[in-house]
Parts: sequence; structure tokens; C-alpha cells
Amino acid sequence: MDTIFGPINSRRFGSSLGIDLSPALKQCNFDCLYCELSPSATTDIQIKTVEVQTIMSQLKSHLNEKIDVITLTANGEPTLYPNLNELIDEIDKVKGKTKTLILTNSSTLINEKIFNSLLKLDQVKLSLDAISEDIFRKIDRPHKNIKIEDIVKKVIDFSKVFSGKLFIEILFVHGINDTEDEIKKLSDLLLSLKVTRINLGTIDRPPAYPVSGLSYKELHSVSLLFDSSLPIHIASRIHAEPNNSSYSNEDILNTLDKRPLTMDDVNLLFDEDSKRRLHELLKNSKIVKKMVGNLEFLILHTNEARKRIK
Repeated sequence: MDTIFGPINSRRFGSSLGIDLSPALKQCNFDCLYCELSPSATTDIQIKTVEVQTIMSQLKSHLNEKIDVITLTANGEPTLYPNLNELIDEIDKVKGKTKTLILTNSSTLINEKIFNSLLKLDQVKLSLDAISEDIFRKIDRPHKNIKIEDIVKKVIDFSKVFSGKLFIEILFVHGINDTEDEIKKLSDLLLSLKVTRINLGTIDRPPAYPVSGLSYKELHSVSLLFDSSLPIHIASRIHAEPNNSSYSNEDILNTLDKRPLTMDDVNLLFDEDSKRRLHELLKNSKIVKKMVGNLEFLILHTNEARKRIK
């Protein structure tokens, strides 16, 4: 069975060649409300696995110098793959300048072996949808005995020792984890982490359960509730309807002071006159451009030094 897919042109990570560590079926320790896969019972082990040799043979036939990142993912949770440590070591032997990335729900960081395996990667994206135990259990529907307080502790620990690029992803479901109280808890935690970027998203594909996502405008409003020093990026575009509002020079500067925006954000939020005002502010160096990974953000020149975008 094929484990390799792509390459996919990812706005966040560049040209990404994916490795599916559970190609045959969903194997996950979460049964998230928003999952694009069908509902299923949770598990803490992979029953059906693919040999490392098989994965590496397929990877070598697809890997080339145009690939920016090799992404470890799965129909489920990729860190449940029992030979993850060996696989990472084998990929490192052939990857060259290509970076390695894993997309994980963070839960298995409580396992010391997995924790140490992820430290070998160039980039890690951790999902963290909630801080409150009741909300966590409602949105992520974890396997028995998984507690959010244990996950949070290990996320903090991982942030302190990981030398690569760390990304945090929060996926919002309408009416569940989008309250001001929960966002405040998330923001407070994120301020204690060393992260490259925080991606805010919502439901982009038909979900496993009857829940709904947020509109782009709602996501933008949510982003403003996070501390302004955090490197927030609105990752989801499926519900992105143009707002096309009028922004004065002062409005533009105030908005960017609260939250850096990409040009995609600007095209959704600003009307044509506002875009022209923004370009004049760029021309006069009131606003500068700042790269975060593969994304270019607009940020105030005066507060560039204090922004934590790297």
C-alpha cells in the first residue's frame, strides 16, 4: 500500500511530500468532533503497520531537491507508529537539505521515547484545541486516561528543549472552544512557549460529527483576543468571505499593531482604497514585511523589535 502522497504546495510549509503512517485505516487516540475521517473507537496502539523498509523505498523514489519538507502524518495519530524513532533516523540519512516535519495531536509527548524521537525532527506541529479538561474531552474525545493537564505540561517541556521550528495549531469549533475564557487560557499558555508560529483554523472539510466551523471574520475576531505579541496566523480559508471594509491609515496601523496580517488577510478584510493606503504606508516604511517560515506578514515598523515573530 502506498504511504507517500504529494508533493502538496502548502502555504505554511512549502512543497510538502507526505508520509501516511497509517494508510490502511484510521488509528487514533482521539476521535475529534471535526475530524475529516469517519468516527471510530480510539486506540493507543497501531494494530496494522507498515514496515520502515517499505516506507523508505517509496520515499526514495519520490524525494527530490524541489521538496521543502517531508511531512509525517497519518489516518489518525502518526506518533502511534511503533517504529517512529527508527523511521526518523532512516529519513535523516537520505533527506539532504529537505526538512522533516510531523503533524501530531500532542498527546503522546507524555511518552518519553516519543518525546525524544520528536526532538530529532526539524519541525514539529502540535495541536492544542483546549486547556480546560471538559472542553478538551468534548472537542477531541480522547482515549481513556488521557488528560489535558498532562499534555500541557509536556508541551511546555518540549518547547523548552526543542531546537527546531515549533508550530502550534488550534482548531476552533463553533460554540465549543471559541469562548473568551478558553481563548484567554490558551493565550496565557502560549505566552510561556517558544514557538515559531501559531495557526488558528476551523473546519475545512466535512466533519465526523454535526458541528460547524467559524467564518473568516469570526476567526479574525478570535485572533484579536490572543496576546498581541504572539505570532498568530489565520490558517483556514474555507469560510473566507470578503469583508472589504474601509480602513483609515490609523485603522490600518492599529489593526497591524494588534495582529500582523498576510496579504491574503488584507485582500479579505480591506477594500481597494484601504489597500492603496496600506501600500503607501509600506512605501513610507510605516509598515514592514516580515517572513515567518513560508509566510510574509505585514507588521508595524515601530514595534517590529518587540514582536515575537521569528
